[in-house]
Amino acid sequence: MEINGKEVLVCDCEGTMAIDAKALAKACGGGEIAVNTQLCRAQLANFERVVAAGTSAIVACTQETPLFLEASAESTNAAGISFTNIRERAGWSKDGAKTIPKMAALLAEAALDVPSTPAVSMESNGALLIIGKDEAAIEAAKRLAGRLDVSVLLTGKPDIQPPRLMDVPVFRGTVKAASGHLGAFRIEVEGFAPCRPSSREGLAFETGAARGASEADLILDLRGGTPLFQAPEKRDGYFNPDPGNPALVADALLKLTDMVGVFEKPRYIDYDAAICAHSRSRIVGCRRCLDVCPTGAIAPAEDKVAYDPYICAGCGSCASVCPTGAATYQLPAGNAVFERVRTLLGAFRRAGGKAPVLLVHDSIHGEEMIDLIARFGDGLPARVLPFAVNQTTQIGLDFMTAAIAYGAARIVCLVSPGKREETDPLRKEIALAETVLDGLGYGTGRILIVDDADPDAVAAKLWALDDIAAVPVGDFLPAGKKRSVMMLALSHLHANAPNPVDTVALPEGSPFGAVEVRVDGCTLCLACVGACPTGALKDNPDQPMLRFAESACVQCGLCRATCPEKVISLAPRLSFLESARTHQTVKQEEPFHCIRCGKAFGTKASIERVTKKLEGHVMFAGTKQLDRLRMCDNCRVVAMTEDEVHPFAGAPRPIPRTTQDYLNEREELRRQAAADMAAKGLAPKDDES
Repeated sequence: MEINGKEVLVCDCEGTMAIDAKALAKACGGGEIAVNTQLCRAQLANFERVVAAGTSAIVACTQETPLFLEASAESTNAAGISFTNIRERAGWSKDGAKTIPKMAALLAEAALDVPSTPAVSMESNGALLIIGKDEAAIEAAKRLAGRLDVSVLLTGKPDIQPPRLMDVPVFRGTVKAASGHLGAFRIEVEGFAPCRPSSREGLAFETGAARGASEADLILDLRGGTPLFQAPEKRDGYFNPDPGNPALVADALLKLTDMVGVFEKPRYIDYDAAICAHSRSRIVGCRRCLDVCPTGAIAPAEDKVAYDPYICAGCGSCASVCPTGAATYQLPAGNAVFERVRTLLGAFRRAGGKAPVLLVHDSIHGEEMIDLIARFGDGLPARVLPFAVNQTTQIGLDFMTAAIAYGAARIVCLVSPGKREETDPLRKEIALAETVLDGLGYGTGRILIVDDADPDAVAAKLWALDDIAAVPVGDFLPAGKKRSVMMLALSHLHANAPNPVDTVALPEGSPFGAVEVRVDGCTLCLACVGACPTGALKDNPDQPMLRFAESACVQCGLCRATCPEKVISLAPRLSFLESARTHQTVKQEEPFHCIRCGKAFGTKASIERVTKKLEGHVMFAGTKQLDRLRMCDNCRVVAMTEDEVHPFAGAPRPIPRTTQDYLNEREELRRQAAADMAAKGLAPKDDES
């Protein structure tokens, strides 16, 4: 049997699963399916036949993946083989044959073509810096010196006996700052000084220590106490074991020996700066991603934010809380996660399954927990559908509402106990989704977190879930970005709601709401329009007007912070009214006309407000000066030039004096002197004539 053009190979694992071939084939949409008993051993030829034929295939077994890959290694069709686990996730359950719809759903999901995720590369040449405070650092350096290029930095005042053979460079200093990632670490050190070769009873260091910097591909931090980086376990290339635990130190040393070469990691986040609501003109609006990032991979960058893909650990919290979809999770890429959940729930429903519980889990803790429950317990209930994601914290309101709209009666988020401190963003998203669902009459308790460390406790909670009716199923395509998918899901939930209210009140900080404008104080300066990152606020190029579309508002607050009149406030809510989907007029005025030429410019409210504010100013004391404020830009300039008293006029410019002026002045002085002497009856002297 084929699903999506891929041959399905099913095995009941030596009869340990109750698989009815006809029932499974019918659940998968028809055709015939052969159920193997030992596909990985006695019936391996069935797998090799499919590989040799060049047919893409789905093998319903993950335990023996290495064996199947080895068997297909020489085939050019190896890339067309994928694997899915129906044993621990479905077949090994006390529900037995009731798990057939779940198996069909898991096979349908596995048959999807999921786009690949882009990656970034990091290169390590083996330059290792070991930071410590005692002999343990030097001992670790000696054990790794044969495999890596090791340096040691001792902090504090180390009282250490000099090694007999100085085969690793040793320095002293205090770490003041650290940055970077695998292959590109930079450590700023104060009091940096090398070890003196003449050290005798104890290590001595050169005098005249200065501030410096050290670069390394890898860091082993054996100081204990505060690590160099926040979320140290998520920083690739940085090892921070407890120096008092020899087993952890030995494990770190073993891992370090393999940390040479080129390493790839997914580019988890795709960032669209054009729709980011972080800031406008240095006025900060949305900080959600900055506040939830555990590794410091996100930093402000003027009006946007900058994502460092080398530091990002892929928790996905930023994407889950981003209101606009500027940050989207790319593992898997695009809208593949919505396609997966739509396919999984749709196939389960078509196969006869009812009221499915979507168990969202990661590929490490979640897979291990499911494996233990299946091997040593009753397995998963037939209606619990495991849904693997890279990190449980990557899901947000968009995923939750879409999954409920696609038919999930409940969503259970399986979280590792060691990551409880990282689940605050997830819990807030769940609380928001529960508020919306409860407001529409679906009640509460549909979405919950399970973070028990005991597999029996997890299984007990899953088996104890009471029956709850699923929402009437929607089959809309998850098209567009986050906001579009979310609105499609919410529209479906509202259309089928037991209590289809027009609006649902939401807590402050929610990504939906209205902008309330005190219109009597608004001057239509439209500063809010220029600040709005989503186009929720718009103007009209033909008339002074402010318009608002509630469905596009993300409550970032940039309009409120930008408004010079302080007449804007936010009202968090979710509106299902038709009017919320289009731009509605908030305020409009006739344009003000120039009192001189009649040209339309500005608005009546803004001109009157400016005139009132300036009427007592010394530069606008007269009627003519105030009238200029009521003129357009051209007439204002003309009026200023016509005024006898120019407001910016200075003293008259002096006429330049020439040589002739000085000669004429001297001649005039001579004539005046001659006249004075003549009046006194005196004759001028010869030299005065």
